[in-house]
Parts: sequence; structure tokens; C-alpha cells
Amino acid sequence: MPQLPETSPDYRAGVEPPPAGGAPDMVRFAAGLLITALLITGLYVGREVLIPLAVAVLISFALSPLVSWLVKVGVKRVLAVIMVLLTVFLLMGGLGVLLGSQLRSLAQELPTYQETIREKVSNLSQQMRGPGILDGAMKTVDTLQKEVGQTVKDEEEPLPKVQVVPPPVSPIETAIAWLAPALEPLATAGIVIVFVFLILLDNSDLRDRLLRILGGNLHRATDALEEAGSRISRYLLMQLLVNVSYGIPMALGLWLIGVPGWILWGSLAAVMRFIPYVGPMLSAIFPLSLAFAVDPSWEMVLWTLALILVLELISNNIIEPLLYGTSTGLSALSLIAAATFWTALWGPLGLILSTPLTVCLLVLGRNLPQLSFLETILGSAPALDPPTRIYQRLLADDADEAIAISGAEIAATSVTDFYNDTGIEVLRRVSDDFSRYARAEHRLRVANGMDLMLDDLREDYPPPSPPTGSPLVVAVGGRWEIDAVACEMLAHALAFDGIAAEQRPAGVVTTRYVEKLGLEGVEIIFLSYFSADPSGAARNFCRRLRHRWPGVRIVLGLWNIPATRLEEIAAEDFGADEIVTSITEARLRIVRMLDTGDVPEIQIAQAPEDDTDRVIALRDTSVLQGHMREELDALAKRAADVFDVPFAVISAIDEEQEYIIGQSMELPGRRTRDGTDMITMPRNEAICDHVVAAGEALVVPDTDRDPRFSDHPAIRLWQTRFYAGVPVQTPDGHVLGALCLLDTSPRKFTEDEVELLGELAADVASAITGEEADAPEPISRSESGTMTLGQRVPD
Repeated sequence: MPQLPETSPDYRAGVEPPPAGGAPDMVRFAAGLLITALLITGLYVGREVLIPLAVAVLISFALSPLVSWLVKVGVKRVLAVIMVLLTVFLLMGGLGVLLGSQLRSLAQELPTYQETIREKVSNLSQQMRGPGILDGAMKTVDTLQKEVGQTVKDEEEPLPKVQVVPPPVSPIETAIAWLAPALEPLATAGIVIVFVFLILLDNSDLRDRLLRILGGNLHRATDALEEAGSRISRYLLMQLLVNVSYGIPMALGLWLIGVPGWILWGSLAAVMRFIPYVGPMLSAIFPLSLAFAVDPSWEMVLWTLALILVLELISNNIIEPLLYGTSTGLSALSLIAAATFWTALWGPLGLILSTPLTVCLLVLGRNLPQLSFLETILGSAPALDPPTRIYQRLLADDADEAIAISGAEIAATSVTDFYNDTGIEVLRRVSDDFSRYARAEHRLRVANGMDLMLDDLREDYPPPSPPTGSPLVVAVGGRWEIDAVACEMLAHALAFDGIAAEQRPAGVVTTRYVEKLGLEGVEIIFLSYFSADPSGAARNFCRRLRHRWPGVRIVLGLWNIPATRLEEIAAEDFGADEIVTSITEARLRIVRMLDTGDVPEIQIAQAPEDDTDRVIALRDTSVLQGHMREELDALAKRAADVFDVPFAVISAIDEEQEYIIGQSMELPGRRTRDGTDMITMPRNEAICDHVVAAGEALVVPDTDRDPRFSDHPAIRLWQTRFYAGVPVQTPDGHVLGALCLLDTSPRKFTEDEVELLGELAADVASAITGEEADAPEPISRSESGTMTLGQRVPD
């Protein structure tokens, strides 16, 4: 990378030089624009063929689940497709007959409404008649127009009249002229039906061809097709439910009001809502017009208008958010932009197809790295994560917005979770940019904004029972002001654990400064460092603290130390007692250090409220008799293979002990002597008791960073560094035990993987109880309030 001279203003401002290779980037950008233009041109030119194909694919998405269900119950695919299409035709035909009868009835009654319409129009014209402000001006314009017309007429010379006689038209040409407008939509409908039949018939072959076209990674292509199919099918189903939930109340309401043809207008309202934005407005015109024509007064019109407005409010604000949720994953802005784009390309049908087509583009952007910009543009997920959003608002000197984002995050989790997952990450980014990009103005904005944000958080979210007495923990920033901000977060978080803590200002580490800390009665001092290599400063600070305050235990918060470096160091290297890397770990470590019991209280999970009933349910399964070992071992082996971990175990916990009732491989440990040969451990040392107590999933990316597991006997015996467990529960909700994964090295675990592990746990529960069991909640909270313990350690 080219270097800027030290005299350059950009060098002093911390601006990096532009990367090399700008020309190839511009070439790729121009090529992308050209390809996009060609694609849009092809979509417009080929719309006569592409529109029927797109409509057929959309209908196939809606009908495919029915065909698949029939095939599963033993019907041949050809017969299943024919049965589904015939059913659809019969339903549409029956609805057409019903609506046709309604239309005929209305046509017969329309002449009787002429007098009502004439009377209302006459009354309106009389009310609007009378001298107005513009009457004089309008008379002047009329007079001028007459004079100009007369002048032109006088000046024109009479011309001989020429009459063009058209050639005679044959009966065949007349028939073609009449039939052509009707034949074109019929031909298009026939093409759509043929496409639908072929797509449903050769569904698997079509899927294979799409997989071949996508090419590359078969896993990614499979995920893309599954996601597109599920999103579009779910959208169509929800759209149908929304429209039916709108059309039926509309028909019943019109019937109560007395508007003729109420079945017709309810059905029309349901169908027209398939057209986004304009459909509901168009469907409202007909019942309003008929109410105007039927009732001599205005009462029926007002009641009909009120009915439509109430149904629109309920549908738009209650039913649609409830049913749709995140069924499409598209943002509101992208939906409107897509509707405009596809309508411009393909007309009214493009408006109907806009949402499914845009969903397909979103899925492509989600699964193909080359098109990832589509997910950013179209997706409903925030483009920036919460730490980045807060950091950017602070840089923009918008502390109020940063506080609002923080409040939204806390409302979804808790204060301590916010500090652990978001607050420290914001400070980490501030630290990374401090000397590379940030100007003095940026640093001042961030410092002032963080002060305001933490003051608001302490005021708006006080702990339920504020700790009293002298502080047991003192938190001190190691070097920069940003280190001290982390100490403020920790002090606030410890207050929720009932621990009195204070934050002391950072300063130059001298003998006089250490003396002024005043640590009488303090048991733990916490030192905060965001430096990637704080070895010298931290070691010097710890040495001076040991010399002046020998009875105080020291905890180092190394928020930004690389993971490789963390594996190589120990707290003793700095002269400290513990090293932590996250707010949650700091809280748990401090709670553990202040606990003086033989068995650390933090390692003992509280028994659930239904513990007695839970143990009875466990005994009723007879699984502790060991007769299901072979089957449960196979399920544990499957879990280990699926998640590619060294071993997995299935545990059951009664009132006194934990039993390993299934394992993917032989593990060391104390075993039962009754012939079942199961590993057992006391309940206060149970590896899965935290999962059983909470009834929720627990993921610990690194057990060395979690005091509940770092000193656990089984964790040390099995030499594991990763733990993930989900409850195994009966259909009645009693947690029998847990299915857990164990790895010898730290690893990450996504929410989708937690959900999949929950499905395997449901299979385990079904095998134990003999009843169909549901998977536990995929998003779960541990004792610390978060599914995972630690903040990520940056590379």
C-alpha cells in the first residue's frame, strides 16, 4: 500500500491512502452496470413469455404443498397434479357461478336505482348552485371564447366536403375483430395452466436443473432454493389468510348494512387485495357506489365507508403484522421500490408479482456472495449492527439517537446483556479507531456521548435493590478514558448482582496515585485495558498494587487482547488473580471470588419450581434402568456427527444425581454398580443442571471463560473447552435432562444450530417417553441472561 508523506494533511488527519487497483474496480463496476442494463432490457423485451412463466411459478408455489401431501399419502404424482388442478378449477367455477348469479341479480335491479341516483345528483347540484366567487370570471371566459369562435368562423371560407367511404368488411374480419381481445387473455391463461401442470409434474427435475444453473456450492444452492420456496409459500399462505379474514367480514358487514350483492363485493375485496396498494382502493369503489344508488339517504354510504375504514385499520395494523411477521424478510422501502420497478416493466401483473420476485432476489443475495449487496438493499434486517449504529451516532454527535438505540436493545434483553454484547463492542471499536481514523473532534464527541449515555442508563435502569455499605469492588481504568468507561459499565452491572462497586478515575500509575486509591475494606480491584498489548502497563500497575495493598485481589479486564495471545498468557504473568474478557465473565468471576463456600454457589443451579413433578416424570419413563442405552447412544452419536464435535452426551437428573444415559463415545467417570454402567455425578456437580434449572438452551463458547464451568470436575476430566446444551422435555413441559455437545476447543454456535440441536433433543424426548415431543425454544437465555456467555474475543 502506498504511504503518504508525513507532511501530508491526510497523514496528519489519520486518513489512509486510497487502495491500489482502483481501475479494475471501476471496470468491474461498469461491467456490473452493463449486465444489469442488459437483464432489465431482456425482462422488458421478453415480458410476453416471462409473465405467464412467472405467474405459473407463483401458482405452483401455492399448489406444490398440496401435491406433495397427496404424493406422501400414496397418490401417483400425475394423478395428484390432476386432482389438485381439478379441485382448483371446480372451486373457481363454483365461485364464478355464485358471483355470476349475484351480477345478474344486480343487473335486474339497476333500473330501479336510477330514480334514487337522479334525485341525489339533483339535490347535490341544487346545494352547489348559487353565486360564487369565480362566477364573474367564468362568465368573462365564456364570453371571450364565444367571440373568438365567431371571428374564426366568419374568416373561414367554405370548403367542399370530402367523404371517405371505407371498404366493406367481411363477416370473418368482423368476427376476428370481436374475438381477438377475448382470445388473447384466454391464450395466456392456457399457457399458464400448461406451465403450472408441467412445473408441478416435473418438480424434482426442475429443482435439479436450477441447482445445476446455480452451480458451485451444492449446500449453498440447496439452502437458496429451500429458503426461496419456504418464504414465497409462507407469503402466499399468509396473503390468502389476510385476504379471507378481510373478505368475510366485509361480506357480512355489507349484508348487515343492506348493500345488495354482498357476497360479490366481499369476494371482490378478497381477490383485489392480491394487488398491492391499489387493490383495496379499487374494491371499495363498487360497494360505495351501490350504497349511493340504493339508499335515498346518506346513511348506507356512511355505514359502508365506516365498515371499509375499520376493516382496513384492523387488517393493516393487527392482522397483517400478526400473520406476516417476517415472512418475506423485505423492508417496507424495498417493497414499494420493487412494486414501482416491476409495474414499470410488466404492468399490472408486475405489481402483483413484485413481492415474490423480490423475495427471490433477496434469497440470491443472501446465499450468493457476489450478490450480497441485494440483501443489504432489499432485506428488512438492519444494515448495521447495534454497536456500529451507536458508534456512528456518537461520531455524528447525536447522543440522543445513541441513547434511543441503547434503550431498544435493553428492552429486548437487559442492562447487563447490553453492556456485555453491545457496550464493550462500541468501546472496542472506539479503541481500534482512536489513532488510525479519529480526529480530536471525533474523540471529544464520543467521550461526551458516552458520558451522557451512561448517565441516562444509570438513571433509567437502577438495580432493584441497590447494594449498601462500603464498596467491595473498585474498578479503575488502566490508561485511557475509554478504559474508565468500561469500569462504569461493570460497576453498574455488578449492582444488579447486589455487589457494591465503585469506579475510580484513571491516572498516571505512581506510588502516590496508588496510595490515593484508598482500598481499605475493598476485596477486589478491577483493572480495565483496551490496549491490544497491555503487558508492561498492567504488570507495573499490579506490582504497585501488590506492594501497597497486599490483601486485595486483582482482576484484569483485557477487552481487546487477541485470542492467540490470550491462550499464551496467564494471570500470574501480570501478577493478577484472574483475567476476563467480557462484562458477563467479569461479573461471574467476581461473584465466584467473593463466595467463600466449599462448593461455589455460582456452580450450583437453583432447582426448578416443578422439580418434584419433574423427577416423578423421569422415574415414570424407567430410562434410569438402562434399557435404552443402545438407542440413546446412537442418538448421541448422531448429534456428535451432525455438529462435528468429539462427543455428545444425554443426561438425566433426579433429585440427587445426574446420569449420563447416552454418550457418543466412552468417557471416563464414576459409574453405577447396578449393571446399568452409567456415569453419575452429584447434582451439585451436574454438567447439565443449569439447562434443567432454566429449561432453556445454554451455550458456552469457551468454558475457560465461564466460572461455572472452568473449575467443573467433569469439564476438567473430559478436557473440554466448549459446551452447548438444550433441555430434553416431556410433552407436558417437564425437563428430564439435556442433550449437550462437548468440544476440546472453543467454537462459535449460531442460533440456527441451537434450533437444530433442539430438534434432536425432541427426538431424544420422543424416544424416552414414547410420545411426540416439541423442540424447545430456539432462542434461549442462560443464567447471565444471554444464550452465550462471552463477548467475542477479536482476532
